[in-house]
Amino acid sequence: MLKKFISFMLALVILFSLASCGSKDAEEIKVSESGKYFIIELYPEYAPKTVENFLKLVNEGFYNGLKFHRVIAGFMAQGGSPDGTSSGSATSIEGEFASNGFTRNTLKHERGTVSMARGTDYNSASCQFFICFSRQQHLDDDYAAFGSVVEGMDVVDGFLDIERTYDSGGYLSVPVTPIVMKTVEQISDGSDHDGHPMVKVTMA
Repeated sequence: MLKKFISFMLALVILFSLASCGSKDAEEIKVSESGKYFIIELYPEYAPKTVENFLKLVNEGFYNGLKFHRVIAGFMAQGGSPDGTSSGSATSIEGEFASNGFTRNTLKHERGTVSMARGTDYNSASCQFFICFSRQQHLDDDYAAFGSVVEGMDVVDGFLDIERTYDSGGYLSVPVTPIVMKTVEQISDGSDHDGHPMVKVTMA
């Protein structure tokens, strides 16, 4: 019972962390380039609108310079907010997951899974996404998984080495040193990866 309660509360961290996403107006952050990167493989056959929206933002340069603002050990790293808190982009998308009537998406939240954050409205996701550190079964069918980290998961794990402080909900999640995505770029349209587009995230 306690384990289920903890899982439920962790899910709420994502559920209530995102409202609508406004225009990109992130504060300027001066950092040195680390050269570290990870690669995300996208699965449009499971979540077509989610992948389309993500690639649109990637190719507009939306994510360049944005942060992973929430990092919780044993759970996930969340980023993609223009102001580094709870905002997102101007356009919300349909929630492509089973509890929202979209049964085509059968992806599970495994280690390395990339999925969309959202608000209480099932169709409120826009630009914030999260990467799972481990299996998160309680998120299956309620959040739109759409990709997976296929290279450089050790870089994502490294986020946990950054000192963090407690957020307003009592979770040790707020990085003291900003975890910044210097560039987020599409490196393949999927024609050479079984139809799966590839995105490279280079850290600052």
